[in-house]
Amino acid sequence: MTPIIFHIDVNSAYLSWTAVEQLKNGAQVDLREIPAIIGGDQKSRHGVVLAKSPAAKKYGIRTGEPVANAFRKCPNLVMYPPDHKMYREKSRMLMEYLRTFTKEIEQVSVDECYMDFTSIAGRYHSPVDGALEIKDGIRERFGFTVNIGISNNKLLAKMASDFEKPDRIHTLFPEEIQEKMWPLPVSELYMAGRSSVEVLKKLEINTIGDLARSDPRLIELHLKSHGRMLWEFANGRGTAVVQSEPEQAKGIGNSTTLSEDASTEEEADAVLKELAESVGRRLKKAGQKAGMVSTEIKYYDFRTISHQTQLERPTYDPEVIWRTACALFREMWNGQPVRLLGIRTSKLSDESEPEQLTIFDLKPPEEPDEKHKKLKAALDELNTRYGSGAVIRASLMKRNSQREKTEETGGKRKL
Repeated sequence: MTPIIFHIDVNSAYLSWTAVEQLKNGAQVDLREIPAIIGGDQKSRHGVVLAKSPAAKKYGIRTGEPVANAFRKCPNLVMYPPDHKMYREKSRMLMEYLRTFTKEIEQVSVDECYMDFTSIAGRYHSPVDGALEIKDGIRERFGFTVNIGISNNKLLAKMASDFEKPDRIHTLFPEEIQEKMWPLPVSELYMAGRSSVEVLKKLEINTIGDLARSDPRLIELHLKSHGRMLWEFANGRGTAVVQSEPEQAKGIGNSTTLSEDASTEEEADAVLKELAESVGRRLKKAGQKAGMVSTEIKYYDFRTISHQTQLERPTYDPEVIWRTACALFREMWNGQPVRLLGIRTSKLSDESEPEQLTIFDLKPPEEPDEKHKKLKAALDELNTRYGSGAVIRASLMKRNSQREKTEETGGKRKL
């Protein structure tokens, strides 16, 4: 049976949920009908636009820009601070409602999820009819709207849900890719971050169709495995597996929530450096080497994205982990403020396991000089004796004092 996958995305979730709550409490004005944003005080961590109304969008206000800029564009703008406790409750209610249709739900953020519609498709004349019942039911029951994208895999369903908004249903089946997806700018392709888009534009690849029709070997030459993945996405190749239950992670990782959103590659690199050192130290302590490294980004609006890559050989070397994590970050970062960064390692093997050598390994790598060996050993001993972070690099002291950190050993613990 051909899979039928829905991607369900709440339209301007934070603003819509705030508007619904205010109307329920007697408000006379619907925030969705006036120039309004969800943001925060410039001096706080919420000093950017988290969500905007259609009327605010007409003034050129963009999600992610500083609140001060938004007010310069529209002096009469109405702003309310975020209420994440309320958002989580709205999200819980939405997911409970969706599970009355099918339990095959994979929630990927507070305001979006995938639904495997395949098993219940026979109840409806068409997938669009089923999506229409779900969409209209959400609006009538909860007072906010969603977009629903429909396809045979998760990638195309997500791309479809991002088409014209709000309160719409769009299909993007494989036979519709050339007409509906290929004309779009390559920056709109899922997982095409700012760094990747810049490389593609230098190759005169400006649309998703340009990428789809290009030689994958050329893309892979410039963007490595991430380039191959983007080429496959441009051709509509994605998984149809909806993971209704989270997979139990087997690996060692670390993530940190920033007190101030990172907005530059340099800031992210410094955070990833510290995370890589912690992960490498814990791998070594456990007598394990990692064959896979994954980097996670959580943006200012709580959208989360991650990407992973296979290492040439298993390692617990923090430098290798850091360089790999930074490369992954650059591949997928879209330039927007980052609230959380994480590094996770998997495909663990015992450090005593023999490695498969290649012709390039016949000359052993140069060892660090004796001075650096002793320094590294001393740092490891102090951090082991007195706890992680007892001794850190001076360049990281300022950022370390501003951060809350959470470490993970099996599954991830959210702050």
